Amino acid sequence: MNYELLTTENAPVKMWTKGVPVEADARQQLINTAKMPFIFKHIAVMPDVHLGKVPPLVA
Repeated sequence: MNYELLTTENAPVKMWTKGVPVEADARQQLINTAKMPFIFKHIAVMPDVHLGKVPPLVA
């Protein structure tokens, strides 16, 4: 598997961040975002993820 899988209550979070540190606050935002009822299959996270004002940001 090329990504880390973060399981949540609703949708999984697929994180292409192996070997890259992810801020704890950004990780919590991802979990909170994945719990939203309108998220379809999963959330995809790229290596440059960082804390955002509402959802985590990936440039």
